[in-house]
Amino acid sequence: MPGSEAAARTGGYRQRVDERGAAPGPGDDTDDGRAAFLARPLRRRELIALDALAALAYPVVLLAYPFSQDLAARSWGELPLWAVWPLVAATAAPLAVRRLWPLPVLGAVLAATAVSVALLGVREPFLAVAFALYPVALSTPRRRWEPSVAIAVGCVVLAATMTTMGSPVGTGGIGMVLIGLVLIGGSWTIGRAVRERRAYAERTAERLAERLAERAVTEERLRIARELHDVVAHGMSLVAVKAGVARHVLRERPEEAADALGVIETASRSALTEMRHMLGVLRSESDGPGGDLAPAPGLDGLPELAERAARAGVRVELDVRVPELPEGLRLAVFRIVQEAVTNAVRHAAPTRCRVTVAARAGQVAVDVADDGPGGRPSREAPPERAAGPGHGLIGMRERVAVYGGSFTAGPRSGGGFAVSARLPYQAAAVGGAAR
Repeated sequence: MPGSEAAARTGGYRQRVDERGAAPGPGDDTDDGRAAFLARPLRRRELIALDALAALAYPVVLLAYPFSQDLAARSWGELPLWAVWPLVAATAAPLAVRRLWPLPVLGAVLAATAVSVALLGVREPFLAVAFALYPVALSTPRRRWEPSVAIAVGCVVLAATMTTMGSPVGTGGIGMVLIGLVLIGGSWTIGRAVRERRAYAERTAERLAERLAERAVTEERLRIARELHDVVAHGMSLVAVKAGVARHVLRERPEEAADALGVIETASRSALTEMRHMLGVLRSESDGPGGDLAPAPGLDGLPELAERAARAGVRVELDVRVPELPEGLRLAVFRIVQEAVTNAVRHAAPTRCRVTVAARAGQVAVDVADDGPGGRPSREAPPERAAGPGHGLIGMRERVAVYGGSFTAGPRSGGGFAVSARLPYQAAAVGGAAR
């Protein structure tokens, strides 16, 4: 069954639930083990063992058949029973290894069948041939099994004709031919159907793997795009704002213009450093470790972020009280704060911004609020230079969604703009003292 095969391949334990939604109790362990044993596909050595048993049973069943009482009285003379057994055994013995060597076994069975028919007039030679033909249809390429099928069918026709020579029943030969064709055709059809089913399952698995790979590539591209946005947007926003300021005050207030140019230089260098770090990490994934790379930004980088924002005209108040966090979560928190502060610089400067990062009830709470105009362009930047809507909020929301958290952003009732994110984490998984 496809479902059983899929369950067996995954190797996982699937908990059963009864109609009331209750999980099985300890008393069901035996039933679960028995069901798992019956549902799993047979191993190769188990199939070979079954073939060996069938090969042993075939002579017994054949000689116990009512027609076998006349074995020594047919066709090419009389033979004692002790001579009949080796011929029948020679027909059945190769069947024990039919899955290991399909074509050689079929050839051996056809040869033994021809000798048995010639000497004994056995009326059921097609049973062994059909049994040997199945693994040929199952495992042999099409261009190789076509001659095997033709030889097997010819053997059945010859065996049926020779068996009924001199028989008083005139229609016996036709009946034997029809029965042989049905058995051999059925054996071949089942073998090919199983082969096609397996090939279809393999193709489906390959397509699924390709789709998963494509999805992984897409997710990686989105991750890189978010990182690029977080790295570039923050620095370039400061550069854009301060460049506009410098242009407007260059003649009247050259000192203020010089300060703005200093902010531009610092922000540009910082963005370049982070860009090099990110590109180095991406390159190391394919080229291996190459040189020392700076660690990914984390909560330790928030004071520097606040200092850069202050030089841009936004005073940032930090309140960070969290334990040691996983590296990925630290990066996510830093990027959320960075984007929120960048938005404050872009749309609310000059003003005040408060950043709160705290651990509350198994989650990290990140709150960034400013008291600026809230969404309007900076007063220092001319309208034509104001940055348009970007992907900052989308990127923050996606980062929070990765951790299964919640995210809200919007204007405050008393003025300004607020960003709030909640990222769940397991405190037991990390250690360290609170900041």
